[in-house]
Parts: sequence; structure tokens; C-alpha cells
Amino acid sequence: MALKQICVYCGSSVGVNSEYARAAENLGRELAQRNFGLVYGGGSVGLMGKVSKEVHERGGSVLGIIPKKLLPKEISGETSGELIVTEDMHERKKYMSTLADAFIALPGGFGTLEELLEILTWHQLGLHAKPVGILNVSGFFDSFLRFLDDAVAAGFISETARQIPVVGTTPTELIEKLLAKVDC
Repeated sequence: MALKQICVYCGSSVGVNSEYARAAENLGRELAQRNFGLVYGGGSVGLMGKVSKEVHERGGSVLGIIPKKLLPKEISGETSGELIVTEDMHERKKYMSTLADAFIALPGGFGTLEELLEILTWHQLGLHAKPVGILNVSGFFDSFLRFLDDAVAAGFISETARQIPVVGTTPTELIEKLLAKVDC
């Protein structure tokens, strides 16, 4: 399997740490430089807006997928690239998972975490074998990663399943790890 399209899960806010926005922009640049298309939640605000704008401005392919109910909330201004409007969140996530060859989570809130956990669960259940990455900006995901380790120790996550998410602190490092998963 070759990586062509990468789905990025991230916040509709930029957060309080300027490193989050910088990481989203750097990821967008890295995706465009490597000719990876971006599949994302379709918003023009927050980290979603940052990563999609960077990919689009550098000539990369951008496909946003957004439920119609979120249009007024997550769209403020012009969106980057193509936009698909779905009926609901379930249809959105189905499109995103089907169209992407890999997944990356940036910092975000409940929605980002829910999407990350769902795609990890689907991998664990054998519903897909696509690589899943976490861009751990400024230690944002440290407590989540500790939770995964604690769940392994408590017997709720297998050691094998714990290896599904790959973690990097820079876009370049993370993408190299995702590519290594594909080459295995």
C-alpha cells in the first residue's frame, strides 16, 4: 500500500500554546512537499484551518468533509480545496476513513480524541490496516499515552494493540514512522 492521502484529525480551535498552530502549519507544509493529499474535517478555523491552508497554498490536494450541521460553526471565511458536505458525523467519518491511506492526530478536543480512538479501535478489530500516528506537540498527548500504557498493564489493551499508534514530535519524524509501518 502506498500513502497518497493522509487524514488529519485536529481541533477547530488553535489552543493556547502557539506550538499547536505552528505544528499544524508545519504538518501542512510537510504533506504538500511529499505530495500527500489531505483529508480532514472541512473546517476553516482552528488547527483544521491552519493545516488545510498550508497544504492548499503549496499546491497540495485538500479534501474537507463536514456535516451540514457544523457548516456555520466550523466555516468562517473561505475553505481550502474541495468540500464534501455530509448528512451527519457518521457519514463524515466513513468518508474520511475510506479515502485516507493513513491517519494523524494533532492536538484537539473531544472530537479529535473520539476520531482517534475510533480509528485505533477499527485497526485493532481488523477493519483496516492503515497506519495511525499521533503528533505529540509539546507533550499534549503524554497523559493519553500513559493511559494506553496503564490500560495495557491493567489487561484492557494488548501489547500488540498498543503498538498500533506511532508517535512523533515533529511532522517529519511522524511521517517517516508512518511510512515505515507501510513498508513492513
